[in-house]
Amino acid sequence: MTQTDLMTELKDIGALKTGHFLLASGRHSDVYLEKFDLLRNPVATERVCSRFVEAFRDVAFDVVVGPTTGGILLAFETARQMRLPAAYAERVSAGGDAREIRRSTVFPEGSRVLVLDDILTTGGSVRETLVALEVHPVVVVGIGVLVDRSGGAVTFGEAPLRPLAQQNVESWEPADCPMCQRDEPLVKPGTTVTQPAS
Repeated sequence: MTQTDLMTELKDIGALKTGHFLLASGRHSDVYLEKFDLLRNPVATERVCSRFVEAFRDVAFDVVVGPTTGGILLAFETARQMRLPAAYAERVSAGGDAREIRRSTVFPEGSRVLVLDDILTTGGSVRETLVALEVHPVVVVGIGVLVDRSGGAVTFGEAPLRPLAQQNVESWEPADCPMCQRDEPLVKPGTTVTQPAS
């Protein structure tokens, strides 16, 4: 599956959307990738995670770790296909940025970890996961993401970052948004609320 094939599949299952969207940053965009339209589809998620298996075939690892929420599902399915254990980096508190590996998870000394996440924009959830792993006797040997929206600007040091696809998304401040100027309804992804254009 090439990057183009992946983006086509995401569009075909309804995860890659076009319209008028309010991003978490407050900016507006005409394109949005709703990862849960993929993650609600176990068959499509299995296919996509087989791409992670292929992308890291040359890297030896013992456990797959993902951050809440989407990264957990990708880590679990990829680990299942590799017949390896999975672990999860959960938020320490609601609304906080810190994460920790909980639920009695124990890593054998020297475990080689593959970290997986869904959408990479600023890299915050991956960095938080890397910090959570620092207190454990592990070595991070790779980082995979479903889609890199950073334009290649985000890196994580020595661990290789391998996105399954790259996506360059244009966005605008509300005052400069062409959809607002056309009075197109504004949708806040993750909700069913449609807002009037700014």
